[in-house]
Amino acid sequence: MLNLLGDFIAELRAAGIPVSMSEHVDAARAVQVIDLSDRALVKSSLAATLVKDGDHLPVFSTAFEVFFANRAFDSVADLMDGVEAQSPEGATGASGPGQAPGEGGGASSSMSAAELADLLFRALREGNRDDLRRAAAEAVTRYAGVEPGRPVGGTYYLYRTLRNLELDALERRLSEASLADQNTSDALAERLSRDEAHARIEQLKSEIEREIRERLVEDRGAEALAKSVRRPLPEDIDVMHANRDEMAQLERALRPLSRKLAVRLARRRRRRRRGPVDLRHTVRRSLSTGGVPIDLRFKPPRPAKPEIIVIADISGSVASFARFTLHLVHAISSQFSKVRSFVFVDGLDEVSQLFEGVDDPAEAVARINAEADVIAFDGHSDYGRAFLTFHERFADQLTKRSTILILGDARNNYHQAHVEVIADLKYRSKAVYWLNPEPTSYWNSGDSIVSQYAPYCERVVECRTLRQLEAFVGELA
Repeated sequence: MLNLLGDFIAELRAAGIPVSMSEHVDAARAVQVIDLSDRALVKSSLAATLVKDGDHLPVFSTAFEVFFANRAFDSVADLMDGVEAQSPEGATGASGPGQAPGEGGGASSSMSAAELADLLFRALREGNRDDLRRAAAEAVTRYAGVEPGRPVGGTYYLYRTLRNLELDALERRLSEASLADQNTSDALAERLSRDEAHARIEQLKSEIEREIRERLVEDRGAEALAKSVRRPLPEDIDVMHANRDEMAQLERALRPLSRKLAVRLARRRRRRRRGPVDLRHTVRRSLSTGGVPIDLRFKPPRPAKPEIIVIADISGSVASFARFTLHLVHAISSQFSKVRSFVFVDGLDEVSQLFEGVDDPAEAVARINAEADVIAFDGHSDYGRAFLTFHERFADQLTKRSTILILGDARNNYHQAHVEVIADLKYRSKAVYWLNPEPTSYWNSGDSIVSQYAPYCERVVECRTLRQLEAFVGELA
């Protein structure tokens, strides 16, 4: 069990969940005092000792379902109790009835399609968990076509199984049966019966997914399957390619991230108790030690908050990256002396005023697309024109305390680059940084001209995730 726990924690760390050695020890102590036959108790105990962020629970749950699959879990629990593992009466093995272990594709089910449909309907209608698990195993055996050794996470097998079960018709049949049992036809009863039927169909999907996962674990091992089904943490999701659910996770993760980052930066600034070495006073102090500078003297600290100028491309898919960056920068604006924001497509507009007097920067970010005047001609990204406009209108307001952040993929649609503008902005300001949300391997391909701007930037940083964004902003302040 302890070896299994070690492999499980190694997978959590590989997925990005921070697990310290002391937390590993706590988890090991927990499994020694709880009832290992209670799988739900084991899961909650491990979650309590290993997970510190609620957003990490889905990743934890996926890894737990792989490493502590039901059949493997039952075997471990029985071994810990000194009892030989035995399959419960009526339950199917990992390979389904009439099927050798490891076989999936081409195996035949012991039931016909009609018998399987009837079994599914009865199990769902009566809420019989054992029959439902048996039916799920039969469905996987009959329809999934699991191929031993194939390096997949099981999504395709799940799709093949569900496609052949005609779940929409099964859901309607369950709803109609529920209404018939109630002997009523009012609107509320119909709605409740539909909701109940839908919930039971979702339960069936979960059982089928669990069955497929357990067979894959027995075929390929937990570690190999874990790599196939590994889910990224919210802070590691690629902003450019996030789906709707992942974008919602990013939104939820951004606010606590900004608070944590602001506290960290403020603490770091308070600890800067001394400035650079004062050579004049150090030499004078060293006269008493024969000229050896044993006692270094320092100049008084001069804590200076940088002034941040953000110039963000909000065209196309880059807009989501710009939105999160603007949100984070303004959420920790107290750590900067001034924050000014500009957005562009082929025209440029200042949107700093949208953040004034707003408690939640997300509200201001949401207004940018509706109110910012960023279209000058054809609505396609034109970095050169946007930089030229910024230089003409705002260059004289830059100082040596100004740090410029440029957000975008540098895909200029083959327009003129105007790199001389970036060169002058670098001369006028403290530093110019470019945050590019594309992978480094994509840079300078197609219409990307990031290499033309790079010589005039302090750094060009790949910044695709919240974790990378947090690391950069933390260094900046």
